[in-house]
Amino acid sequence: MSASTPPPTIDPLAAQRWQQMPATESPWLHEEVARRMQERLDWIKTQPSSWVHWQPMLGGLQAHSLLAQRYPKAACTVLEASNAGVQLASKALMAPRWKPQAWLQPKTSVVQRVDQPAQMLWSNMALHMAADPQALMAQWQEALQVDGFLMFSCLGPDTLKELQTLYQTLGWPAHAHAFTDMHDWGDMLMTAGFAEPVMDMERITLTFESPERLLQELRGLGRNLHTGRFSALRGRGWHRQLLQALAQQPLQLTFEVIYGHAFKPAPRLSVAAHSEISLDNMRAALARGRAKPG
Repeated sequence: MSASTPPPTIDPLAAQRWQQMPATESPWLHEEVARRMQERLDWIKTQPSSWVHWQPMLGGLQAHSLLAQRYPKAACTVLEASNAGVQLASKALMAPRWKPQAWLQPKTSVVQRVDQPAQMLWSNMALHMAADPQALMAQWQEALQVDGFLMFSCLGPDTLKELQTLYQTLGWPAHAHAFTDMHDWGDMLMTAGFAEPVMDMERITLTFESPERLLQELRGLGRNLHTGRFSALRGRGWHRQLLQALAQQPLQLTFEVIYGHAFKPAPRLSVAAHSEISLDNMRAALARGRAKPG
């Protein structure tokens, strides 16, 4: 995928609907990925005095607690994409003021738009569901102070490869939209104005007790946003066929998890496309150029 075009297989309307759908709890996989990403903060010596948590209801409520413990004196701004998400996050994340010493901790703000840039932005498992990832990165840029840093994670191309093989065998449309390679994410970060992007990847394999449990986990992780997905509602016969097909193979799913880190550099000084010089100065400069050494 080009670093200058939106993902070609993501339906923007479907992606918008997913963004507006409030999450009532964080998926287990998202919490686990956030826990692993949180450990990567050990490599960063900067102690931010403020940070933004990008959509924690889906990205990880337990992770929010880990980050709050790591940076107890840092003010936090929580961003959710919808009014319902803001209300749910406010209820889930607001520490009761009657707790001992709770009044000493910085207040957490829950908003739909970040107006005050912070020194760290944390986004877990959101980028691969964005219809316009470069627009999302631009929002991250605006939400960060100069020299602030970004921490994010998302899914990569090998994700759900078992379902891809199964759907192709059964002759069904794509099981999911295409996921972007980490090198392309790095290029897009640079295009968006971030500096020193560092990308790494690992694969996590989940096993399940039953096909029903496997599908339940998938429903919590996201939706099929592919532009060529089946356009109507699936029937009971299709669902039964899917369960039978899943039961005939190992009940496992692979997730390629990409971790990214980058800084927001100071803006570059612009150089004028042309300069002006007076006629007298130009004549003097030309005269100096023609003068011969004595």
